[in-house]
Amino acid sequence: MYRDNSLIPSEAVRLLALGILASGERSYGSLAGEVRHFTSHVVGPSLDLVAPPLELLRVEGLIEAAEDSDLGDETLLRVTDAGLAALSKLLTANVRAPVNDINKLILTLKMRFLHLLPEAEQKLQLEVLIEMSERELVRLTELRAHHAEDMGHLSEWLDHGTAETAARLAWLNDLLARLDDRLA
Repeated sequence: MYRDNSLIPSEAVRLLALGILASGERSYGSLAGEVRHFTSHVVGPSLDLVAPPLELLRVEGLIEAAEDSDLGDETLLRVTDAGLAALSKLLTANVRAPVNDINKLILTLKMRFLHLLPEAEQKLQLEVLIEMSERELVRLTELRAHHAEDMGHLSEWLDHGTAETAARLAWLNDLLARLDDRLA
């Protein structure tokens, strides 16, 4: 993790792999394929994001074979108790603003696996994401005001980013309200 408790790219892959296995056993080949498919559709293809972090999960004891055999492509894998603890830690890590490709992957992963956390922790994570989005909205609005007279397309681009961030903020607030309704 970075110093601000946000995830580095390989930790995003760890979060994805552990989250997939927390939902049920998978073969190594299936797990690698699912990780590759998901990451390539969020941030584009990157072999560096897949193979090394998956092997490391086994070495660190976060995943294990579900049966007695070597870890070939067809061996079923499952998440260990240590893996579930690591998943919880990764799910509750900070997300950096602004939302770039890696942060977009981390946000997407949080939304995919947020339901694996207790509801109170889900609420806390949504509040953190809302605060991050609010800060990003302020930053974009201030930048737009500073460059209001600039020529070119910067103002339009900043308006686009502001609208995107405002829509994300509204969606997160709605999700938090729905969670609050369930907790009430």
